[in-house]
Order: sequence, then C-alpha cells, then structure tokens
Amino acid sequence: MYGNFSFKFDSEIVFGKDTESETGRLVKKYGGTKALIVYGGGSVKKSGLLGRVTTSLEKSGVRYIEFGGVKPNPLRSFAEEGTRLAIGEQADFVLGVGGGSAIDTAKAIAVGAANGGDFWQFYMGKRPEKALPVGTVITIAASGSETSRSAVLVDDLDSGQKIGLWLVHRPRFAVMNPELTYTLPAYQSAAGCVDIFSHTFMRYFSNYDSFIGDRYGESTMGTVVKYAPLILAEPENYEARAEIMLAGSLSHSDLMMIGRPEGSSGGEHALESQLSGYYDTTHGAGLSVMMPALLKYFAKHGSEKQIARVAMFAKNVFGADMGSASASDSDTAAYGIEKFTDWLRSIKMPVTLEELGIPEGDIPAAVKRCMIARGKIISGYMDLDEKAVTEIYMTAK
Repeated sequence: MYGNFSFKFDSEIVFGKDTESETGRLVKKYGGTKALIVYGGGSVKKSGLLGRVTTSLEKSGVRYIEFGGVKPNPLRSFAEEGTRLAIGEQADFVLGVGGGSAIDTAKAIAVGAANGGDFWQFYMGKRPEKALPVGTVITIAASGSETSRSAVLVDDLDSGQKIGLWLVHRPRFAVMNPELTYTLPAYQSAAGCVDIFSHTFMRYFSNYDSFIGDRYGESTMGTVVKYAPLILAEPENYEARAEIMLAGSLSHSDLMMIGRPEGSSGGEHALESQLSGYYDTTHGAGLSVMMPALLKYFAKHGSEKQIARVAMFAKNVFGADMGSASASDSDTAAYGIEKFTDWLRSIKMPVTLEELGIPEGDIPAAVKRCMIARGKIISGYMDLDEKAVTEIYMTAK
C-alpha cells in the first residue's frame, strides 16, 4: 500500500563553522524586531555562545529579552511563565538556543503568545492556526526540534504526562554549527544519537510501502550507526559531528514520510514518554530501552509482511545477513535485533529498565499511565492494547 502524503521543508538551514554570527540577520530576515531568547542552563553563557548570539542581534538592530532556565524534559509551568514574559514584552519572535528542551519550550511560548497566552489547549488536541515565528540555534544533535513541527512538554501542573503539540509551521531557520557540540558529555551525545535514530525508526515501521522512503530511512539510520561511535571516540571530529547533526534534522522531517501519510509511527515514543515524563530519565536513553523491546514484539506477533520489514531493517541497517538462502525472516529479524542491541551497548546506552533505574515493580503503573495517555489502543505499526504494552515493558525489564 502506498499512501497519500504532503512534503514541505520550510526551515532554512544555515550550516557550518561560526554560523551563530548570522543569527541577527536571520531573525530580521523573518520579520523579528524584538526576540525572546529561550535557553537552558548556564552552558550557553559559559561557552560564550549566548554572547555571540546577542552581539549578532544587536548588530542587526534586533532588540531582545533573555529567558533562561529550561530543564531537560521541559515543563508546562516554565513555558507558561515564558509566555507571560513574551506577551508583556511584546516580543514578535522567539529564538530557541540550545537543545530540544529549549526549542520545544520556545515553540510553546510562540503558540501561547499568539493565542492570548493559552497554549495548553493545543496540547489537548486543538490545532494551532497561528504562532509567533521561531528560530533556532542548536547545541546538541538529538531531537530534531530545530526543524520539526513538534514540541513536547511535561504537564507538571496537572496530569504529569508528557504531551506533544504539532505546529502548523516549522522554525523559520536553524543555525547549525557542529563545533558547538564538541564539549557535550559522552552520555548526552550518545543519547542524542539514539533520539535521532528513533525519529527515522518510527517512520520506517509503517504499513505503507515506499521504496524510496525506505532507502532514505535506511541511509539515515545507517549514518547514525556509523558515526555515533566516532563522535564518542573523537569528540572534535568535525565530519562526524556534521553528519550526526544533519541526520538529526533530516530524521525528523517529512523526507522520511515519503509514501506514508502523516501519523505513521512505530509506537516507541508513546511507550517511552511514560519513562522520561515520570522518572525524568533522558529521552534517548529511554528510547534505547524501548526500541529493541518493541521490535521483539513485532517479530513475535506481527504478520508475515510485518516480520519481513523487521528482517529488512536488520539486513539493510545492521548488515544482519544470515548467509543462508534458507534463513527465515524471523531468524534474520532476531539476529538484527541482537546486532541493534549490541550497537546500543557499544555506545554505552541502556537496554533494560533496570539500567534506567526503573524497578520491575513499577511496570504496572507505567502501563496504566500509558493507557490513560493514549486511550485503549496505541496506534502504530501494530496497534498495541494493554496486554501488548505490558508484554513490551516486561521484555525490557
């Protein structure tokens, strides 16, 4: 089956060394006269990046307000505070500087400021029709939020759930300097690589067939498989950092959805959100645990065609060729999942809930939260009911 789809990639990527110096020009190009700069901890200040960005804004005649303090697994309450600031200061542009958490918070603020301060209605299902323009300067290759339409927050004011929003427009631009990622801790770099991998993984495991889409996906996942170990061994390898950074943006783009309608998904993010949202674990680390467990479920319970796709993933991404014409798709799939797990371990990522610090006794509560958040069924490559979700979590224990 080949699905109807739309393709648009309207973020301008400005890539390379010292490109943060172009931020002011870009904000002005896209209509900004007063920008709210959203960032996380003190690293962007200590590194001098924030200073270079503000200098660039000043040179372009763009006024700005700083709003720092975004935490990993960003909070609804903090985004609400930023929205009030943006409205009060009459900002007409939001600039996210940092990783996915800062950028997701910037997107929420952009929606809230354009809609009377209430962005949460859009996390509850309503589609936002307008938002302030957003620009991004990224410091970690991971979420792909710098060019995506999605934004995720933890609802610390009510449900405790990690909930996503889908914007009408992508960020107007993404400033991408691989050198800004040199000083990242190894764990963060590795978790970012898994996050990147997952965004293609979720689109690849679809019941819609697309030869060209599959090849784009396999190439992107293969890029991460090749270069993730290299950025850990050689943190200042520019080529490796550049390949990973580009993979991050492309992985979360419509390019990976060619031949597949919007919404096609493997299901791994729905399962993982109950880990990072509740336990405050690193998103990429949680995905590292969930993806192999989910693949094992596909390989065990999928249709003949679905198992064949797991086998194709095994062969084309991890080279899991059994070397025998008589090898079954089930055998190839199992071998590929083993090689996938070995790769995750090689970059020091967890593959069990225990390694994440989540005890087996917490699994029933995690399943319950998952079903409350998603309803009775998690729709995806295979629809997952409570029994299926329980099996997947138990596989990952």
